[in-house]
Amino acid sequence: MDVSIVGSGYVGTTVAACLADLGHDVVNVDIDESVVAALNAGESPIHEPGLSDLVALYGGDRLRATTDYSAIAGTDLTMLALPTPSEADGSINLSAMAAGARSVGEAIAAKDGYHLVVVKSTVVPGTTEEELVPILEEATDRTEGEDLGVAVNPEFLREGSAVDDFTNPDKIVVGTDGDERALNRLADIYEPIVMEWEVPVVETGRREAEMIKYANNAFLAAKVSLINDIGNVCKEYGVDAYEVAEAIGLDHRIGERFLRSGVGWGGSCFRKDVDAIRAAAREAGYEPTMLDAAVEVNERQPDRLLGLLDDLVDVAGRRVAVLGLAFKPGTDDIRNSRAIPVIEGLRERGAEVVAYDPVAIEEMRERFPDIEYAESGAAALSDTHGAVVVTDWDEFATLDEEFEAMADPVVVDGRRVVEDRGSIVYEGLTW
Repeated sequence: MDVSIVGSGYVGTTVAACLADLGHDVVNVDIDESVVAALNAGESPIHEPGLSDLVALYGGDRLRATTDYSAIAGTDLTMLALPTPSEADGSINLSAMAAGARSVGEAIAAKDGYHLVVVKSTVVPGTTEEELVPILEEATDRTEGEDLGVAVNPEFLREGSAVDDFTNPDKIVVGTDGDERALNRLADIYEPIVMEWEVPVVETGRREAEMIKYANNAFLAAKVSLINDIGNVCKEYGVDAYEVAEAIGLDHRIGERFLRSGVGWGGSCFRKDVDAIRAAAREAGYEPTMLDAAVEVNERQPDRLLGLLDDLVDVAGRRVAVLGLAFKPGTDDIRNSRAIPVIEGLRERGAEVVAYDPVAIEEMRERFPDIEYAESGAAALSDTHGAVVVTDWDEFATLDEEFEAMADPVVVDGRRVVEDRGSIVYEGLTW
């Protein structure tokens, strides 16, 4: 099929490259000329395992990019993959989505025949129907159902494994309110994946599809916060939370995934989505107590990590290494990274911070330009009086001699990466 995607961030670029790999012809529309040039040259604008290979293979050919919205008219469907950032109260900002929808509508206004607009971005229930459909109808001078289809097809891509998540998903959710033409086009898009992996396809209403994405992320965020809360209790009693989690994960009602307790969750999705659904709940007159607690527990974890370090060493005026800056391994994304409050807390204590991450240094340098950045984990640990592990990159598990050679070999591990061999002063966050 001929597919257009508006937006070339994590979602838009990943979906475009993966659809090209399925055999579709894809054109990305983006206002950033540097991103457009990179895609056409076969260069991925973001760091994501496996994505660079796909963009290099299809960029400038089956995967094209442009700043010109008129390219949309020559495609069968358009996916909106634009940001919906958080406002101060947690609600989402729809300005980019509204502008994108208007531009799409204007681009297809003169087109003959049916065109499907698919909302990939995460929006609260009712947004598509109440906000985006009226914009599209006005811009196209068409009524929905008369050669204009609008569907919701949320993404469930995890940064660091987005390509694998797209090609072998747990589910595909399609919200159409019964539009058979929309269902058929989306079935054609995903047919290779559905046929190969026997992926369940959830056909539902648009509001339900919008809510499924929020419910999915809210549940996972709450699960992580719950195991972190349990882990904090375990720590107080000298209990290894990981042994506890391994046992409870055998219960099929609980499952083993998302039971690694530690310094908390970050990234763009969990916090933004949980905040958005909390704000939406309050607007509807409901207090989301469980979700509030999930956020509260998550926000406490960096302070608990630093509190353990305080018990072991006075960091004022001393070099302290922060290992890991990305919010998770496999990505250079630092949005809501737990390293940010950790660095802030160390600076408030008067520490001289030296930080290292395999791929996210330049991103963090924009946030903290005046701290020291090391070229390797070993260099970060040199002459330091303490170290905290914030991101579970595998390479940190190999720094045995480097930890021992620290000025004060004190390590507080927030991700259970380092093995305690008795040759260093070691403290785990929940074990």
